[in-house]
Amino acid sequence: MREEGLAPARPVPARGASRTSVKTAAAARAHARAVVEARWNDAGRPAREEDVIDLLLVVSELVTNALRHGGGLAGFEMTPLRDGIRIAVRDHSDTVPAVKGGPGSGPAGHRVGGYGWPLVVRLARDIGVEKRAGGGKTITMFVPIRTVGRPD
Repeated sequence: MREEGLAPARPVPARGASRTSVKTAAAARAHARAVVEARWNDAGRPAREEDVIDLLLVVSELVTNALRHGGGLAGFEMTPLRDGIRIAVRDHSDTVPAVKGGPGSGPAGHRVGGYGWPLVVRLARDIGVEKRAGGGKTITMFVPIRTVGRPD
């Protein structure tokens, strides 16, 4: 994902993307809920609540990880698509999340922390991590959103 496609200082929607100056995980969750409301619920095709909950968890974990481990949140973008939402989160760290987690795995032992990234890996699809030439990275992923009544 290109840098110019991510969070400017103020909301500037373009080509279906929803950019906002999110600064906290709570603000990211509220924005995600608003995108679902506008794209699915207002169109008379209500989104499955379990998918919305997955989306909110993914958004919360990505933003929290950027704030805690990524040197701060540098960009946040959500793009609603026909069957879900593409998310892009940019931070200031060059450190790529450890490749662990995924279906059937969880954090080792009872250590504090380490649950967020494996959770994201389990709930999202098409995960990409791109280091940025000027420093930092962009993490992109897709979270499926099904409508009520649509089979799995």
